[in-house]
Amino acid sequence: MDAVSARSWITLDVAKKLLADSGQDFDALKKSAITKDFRPVVLNAKANIEIKQQVRSFKSHNVIGKLEGSDPKLNGEYVIYTAHWDHLGRHPELQGDQIFNGAIDNASGVASVIELAAAFTKVNPPPKRSVLFMATTAEEAGLLGAKFYAEHPLYPLEKTLADINLDSMNVWGKARDIEDLSLGFSTLDDLLAAAAKQQGRSAIPDSRPDKGKIYRADNFEFSKVGLPSLYIGKGEHLLSRPETAPLRSDEFDSTDYHQVTDEVHPDWDLSGAVQDVQLLFEVGYEVANGDKFPEWKPGSEFRVKAPPHAVIRIRAKKCFTFTCFIRNET
Repeated sequence: MDAVSARSWITLDVAKKLLADSGQDFDALKKSAITKDFRPVVLNAKANIEIKQQVRSFKSHNVIGKLEGSDPKLNGEYVIYTAHWDHLGRHPELQGDQIFNGAIDNASGVASVIELAAAFTKVNPPPKRSVLFMATTAEEAGLLGAKFYAEHPLYPLEKTLADINLDSMNVWGKARDIEDLSLGFSTLDDLLAAAAKQQGRSAIPDSRPDKGKIYRADNFEFSKVGLPSLYIGKGEHLLSRPETAPLRSDEFDSTDYHQVTDEVHPDWDLSGAVQDVQLLFEVGYEVANGDKFPEWKPGSEFRVKAPPHAVIRIRAKKCFTFTCFIRNET
């Protein structure tokens, strides 16, 4: 039997205990990890992992719409809004309700992208660049739809400015702030923060960075190929609750996330989602009409792979009849 690699997440408390049991100190290792001469530390620990799975093949589709840009010189450049339309399907072994509706994750995101598309058709003046609205498939199966588009784009990535990803919206009312899960990664953050300020709100970082959300949604596949991406979360501080109150989104994650209970509930208040969609509209509209492409920030881990549009010229190094090797020069 061939060996397979396994990747997983562990909580901070488990990580600290694992390191302590292996004779290591978490805080000391964390401090040394930010230095350039840091090297991986081998732990005296083993893990047994048992995975039960059933493999099946299926065909599915991304669904994409395009609004042509109004400027003949710029309508060959693109801004993408993405939201995944798939969920977990049906679990026949459950008692009672067996259907995973995915109302928040991610029907709310798909509905928001549809509303964004409608808004862009009505705005005056219309966007100079073209805007793409894409519902991706198989996100829950490993970001497969986004990965396929990133590797086989319908429109050139070097002419694509940004991906703005919507995955699970705030459906519990207006908020004091907006959670920017990609905060610190690109200049798209600055556009979001400016739009939020106009609403009297602020952009806040990921409330649960230990969950690695930035690496578990479609924006990740676009970031991996160098396209600046923006991804907001639903971890906002609601105006209807004290500022220090537990996040309503945490309650959802503990009870309804990836459960059959992720369906429309009577306590939904879509005014919060409306606020957030308005912000993302402002960001996309600014990018679609801006004078320059968004850029990765110096500290971003994705900056090591230059964005497609950062290539100034391409020089052929060696070409044959069927194969051409090229080198990018920035």
